[in-house]
Amino acid sequence: MSSIAVPSAGLAPRRAWLTDLPVLLVAVVWGASYLAAKDITTAHTVTAVLVLRFGLVVPVLVAAGWRGLRALTAAQWRGAGLLGLVLSGIFLLETYGVVHTSATNAGLIISLTMIFTPLAEAAVTRHRALGFARAGGTPTRPPRAFLAAAALSVAGVVLLTQGGGFTAPSAGDLLMLLAALARTAHVLFMARVKAVQDADSLSLTTVQLGGAVAVFAVLAAAPGTGDAPWTVAAGFGVREWSGLLFLSVFCTLFAFFVQMWAVRRTSPSRVSLLLGTEPLWAAAAGIALGGERLGALGLLGGVLVLVGTSWGRRAAA
Repeated sequence: MSSIAVPSAGLAPRRAWLTDLPVLLVAVVWGASYLAAKDITTAHTVTAVLVLRFGLVVPVLVAAGWRGLRALTAAQWRGAGLLGLVLSGIFLLETYGVVHTSATNAGLIISLTMIFTPLAEAAVTRHRALGFARAGGTPTRPPRAFLAAAALSVAGVVLLTQGGGFTAPSAGDLLMLLAALARTAHVLFMARVKAVQDADSLSLTTVQLGGAVAVFAVLAAAPGTGDAPWTVAAGFGVREWSGLLFLSVFCTLFAFFVQMWAVRRTSPSRVSLLLGTEPLWAAAAGIALGGERLGALGLLGGVLVLVGTSWGRRAAA
């Protein structure tokens, strides 16, 4: 968006795709994560699975980026820690939400992030631009083409998910809605917290994920929050451990490293729109691995998501 001063504002199309492709791969693995999470998680094992998922990754990050961690300033530690708190909230909301609602509803509702993000970004920018407006300028707003592309993508998501059947709203649906709002806050914070702008992504990712796993460990130790992590781990078989490794390595380490790297080279809205293809990949994983079937409306919705995302990527640039 034109309201954000980012290094990618003048990127050539080829360089823009080099930034966009890893973000699109994040959308693919996140789409597959719905099936993986539902396969290994129950209402009584949410915090335990989250502890295991993050706990497998953080030690590797610490070992790989020890020098960078020692170089972080106190302000950078605080900024990354704040992002970690937001991140822990996202995963708690998403995981409990997926457990208590259908994958169809989860994919539809979480995709609202791509609408919330440009609107929130415009609201923040407009608030900061009031002085400029009083001097005769005009506060920036989301480009109409971007909003139209986002609307087309959401329409495609609706058709895609309703192709599998849309159930009545539930508590899980509300949790997924809150998760979409939290995702929006996370993307905006990463772009706007000045303390973390000059730190390397590996160190920031390590602190962020370390803060999140600390939150999950505290919750897992509290009475009435479900089974202990070691109890859950002892009961896992090959299938469960495979799913957990997929969630840890690809959906956590790879995904958030790429997101923090990409948001510095493009706008939060552009990142959010690419991640908005997540429901499409969730449907693909469901068809290929979960035995789900889509009707004509679902297939049409998938096409609309791809067209809307491609259009929005150009508009955001």
